[in-house]
Amino acid sequence: MLAAERGAARNTLLAYRRDLDDFASFCEGRGCAAHTADRETLGAYLNALAAQGLAARSAARRLSCLRQFHRFLVRDGVCAHDPTDLLDSPRLEKPLPKYLSEEEVTALLGAAAALPGRRGKLAAAALEILYSTGLRVSELLGVRRTSLAAAGDMVFVRGKGGRERIVPLSDAARAAAAALCAEAPQSTWLFPGRNPRHALTRQGFDRVLHDAAVAAGLDPAAISPHVLRHSFASHMLARGADLRSLQLLLGHADIATTQIYTHVLAERLQHLVETHHPLANPCIQSTLRPSPVSSNPRRK
Repeated sequence: MLAAERGAARNTLLAYRRDLDDFASFCEGRGCAAHTADRETLGAYLNALAAQGLAARSAARRLSCLRQFHRFLVRDGVCAHDPTDLLDSPRLEKPLPKYLSEEEVTALLGAAAALPGRRGKLAAAALEILYSTGLRVSELLGVRRTSLAAAGDMVFVRGKGGRERIVPLSDAARAAAAALCAEAPQSTWLFPGRNPRHALTRQGFDRVLHDAAVAAGLDPAAISPHVLRHSFASHMLARGADLRSLQLLLGHADIATTQIYTHVLAERLQHLVETHHPLANPCIQSTLRPSPVSSNPRRK
């Protein structure tokens, strides 16, 4: 179902398999099968995960997997009831997304373009497109040359769940993509690997990003494709973009996912108040506020 109906990525399928295999082993130890587990068994499993010291986010992901598994069983008539209905998810903190400053992004893009030979052209095109579109790295590496519009100003993307969208490219990204295409004209992929018949792998891209970060004087451990995606979204909001437009550009199915970036809006609103509200400026407060009146004025 995940593969055929939802178009889940290979890594997603592997993660679900690992989670379900772990749950099946736990159920076997209690003398039952995974598809016949009741609410008590599921609760015991979550308690066991907590006792093992599993992080709350990882435990929540396991529970999400089990919810989808049992909803699938109910939908297909294997089970009459979903035992996960009344289970509470572990309480999670909501960390703010990590992103780079505009100055750090500029340094990273400059360092990528300065890498020698074909590696520099590939790094420049990949990072320019990532930062100007906010694509996921899987979406980026899956782009074919035929996905570029004739004018090169748009790119066709297939995202999570097979959802499709068209994303505009900046002038710099368009120029970098054209330079890369001229370097390897025989490949069908926008980002070919060592063998032009195959796309660049995630591991290959990570090495390119690492080299660009080192050349820019940035910590490679703090920079990832998703950090660039967060940077794109945060900088767009800081410069006045609205959440609905950002949702479409990022390919989020639910705008609630896009709302993780509202911390940037809060910071911008705070700055606006501090900059433009008359009582926020101590130099003019005295001219706007009335002088204190004595509580016992003298009578003439």
